[in-house]
Amino acid sequence: MTTPPDIGLLRLTAQRLAGPGPAGPAEVVGWLTAVQAQDLRGALTSVALRTTARSLAAVEAALDAGDVVRSWPMRGTLHLVAAGDLRWILDLTSARMVAQARARRAELELTEAVVERARALAVEALTGGRRLGRRDLLAVWDGAGVATTGQRGYHLLAHLALTGTLCFGPMSGGEQEIVLADEWIPPSPRPDRDEALGELARRYFRGHGPATVKDLVRWSGLTTTDVRTGLAVARPELAAIEVDGTEHLMAPETPDLLATLRAEAGDVFLLPGFDEFILGYGDRTAVVPAEHADRIVPGRNGMFQPTVVSAGRVVGTWKHTGRASNRTVLATPFTAFTAQVEAAIPQRYADLP
Repeated sequence: MTTPPDIGLLRLTAQRLAGPGPAGPAEVVGWLTAVQAQDLRGALTSVALRTTARSLAAVEAALDAGDVVRSWPMRGTLHLVAAGDLRWILDLTSARMVAQARARRAELELTEAVVERARALAVEALTGGRRLGRRDLLAVWDGAGVATTGQRGYHLLAHLALTGTLCFGPMSGGEQEIVLADEWIPPSPRPDRDEALGELARRYFRGHGPATVKDLVRWSGLTTTDVRTGLAVARPELAAIEVDGTEHLMAPETPDLLATLRAEAGDVFLLPGFDEFILGYGDRTAVVPAEHADRIVPGRNGMFQPTVVSAGRVVGTWKHTGRASNRTVLATPFTAFTAQVEAAIPQRYADLP
C-alpha cells in the first residue's frame, strides 16, 4: 500500500529529477523513452535538468550528433526520442496516428498523390546529407506547386515523419533542421510487435512509475489491448503497488531509491510547462490538486504553464519576467507559498539550464 502523497515523490525519483541523473542527454531521453517537445526550448531544459551536468548546450550537442531526434512518435505530438528508438516506436504507433488524421488530410485536400509528391520533393531536396529549416522545406513544396497554406505544411511534415521519411535533427539558429531519417539515423534493431510493446511498457513504468495502465494508454496513444499485451511481457520486471484501490506499476528499485533521496525529492523544483512530470500521465490528481488543475492549463487550451513543485506536489506556476538580458522569475501560488518555497524559487530559477 502506498499513499497518494508518496506518488509524486516516487515519480520525481523515477524520472531522475531527484538524485544523480544519467550522464548524458541521450541517456535521459532513452530513460524516459519520449519527452514531449512541441515547446523545443522547454524540452531541452527538461532533459538538461535530469543530466549530471545540467547543460543545455550538451542537449543541443546530442541533437547535432544525431543521438537524439525530434519527431511525432505518439499522440500526434512532437517528442524527443533517442535516435535508436524512433523506428521501433513508430512501428507500434504510426499506423493508428495516420488513420486518425485521415479525415483531416481529406479536409486539407492532401490526397495520396499530393502527399507522395511532397515526399519525392523532400527526398530530392535532402538526399546526400542536406538539411533544411522548416520554412525552407515548405518553400521547396510551395515552389513546386504543393501548397502549404493553412495547416497543410504542418500535416505534410507530420505525415512524412510518421511514415519514416523525415525527422528533425541538428540545431541551427535556435531551431532544428529537417533531415532524411534513413540518412540521419543509423540502422537499429526493430523487435517484433509483442516484444516492442513489452519494451515500451517496461520503459514507461521504469521511467514514469508509479503509473497505471490507463496512464500508459494515454501517454502512448496505443489501444488498451496493445498496452495490456505489452504489460504481460514486462510485468515480471515491474513492481505493483495499490493506491486507493488502483494498481500502479513501477521499477522494483524505485521505493528504495526514494528512501535514500527523500529529502531531495521533497525539495522545490521549477519545471518547464510541458515537462514529463505533468504530461507523462493521464491522471495527474496525485500531483496536481484537482481544484487547481485549470491553473496549469488555463482554458484547457493545451498550453501547459511552467510549474512550481514542492514535496512532490504542484503548488503554483511561474514565468519569466523582464527583458531577455535581465530576466527574473514571477511565481504565482495556488494558495500561498511556504517561506521555504518562497526562498527557494529565485535560486532554482538561477540554476535552470
